[in-house]
Amino acid sequence: MKLTADRPYANPEKAALRLMEHARAFEPVQDGRIYIEKINGPFLYQDKGAPAEYGAGLKYALAQDWLEIHESGTYVKILQAGNNL
Repeated sequence: MKLTADRPYANPEKAALRLMEHARAFEPVQDGRIYIEKINGPFLYQDKGAPAEYGAGLKYALAQDWLEIHESGTYVKILQAGNNL
C-alpha cells in the first residue's frame, strides 16, 4: 500500500531544471537580474514543490553553474551554462 504520491521534484536535478524554466520565462531586469521570488513563488505555489526540494534544486543549479546568486539572496542571474539547457 502506498500512502503518499511520488514527488516530481524529489530529484534535485529535476527541481533545478524546473527552476531554470521559471528563470528563463521571466524577463530579466537591470544587468540580467531575476528576482528570486520570480522563481521560488511559481515553484512552491504553482508546481507544489516542497521548500526542501526548492533548496536542493537551487543548490544543484548553483553547483552546475547554471545560476549565480547575489550575496544578498535577492536575485539570481542565468550563466552561460544555464542558457544552453
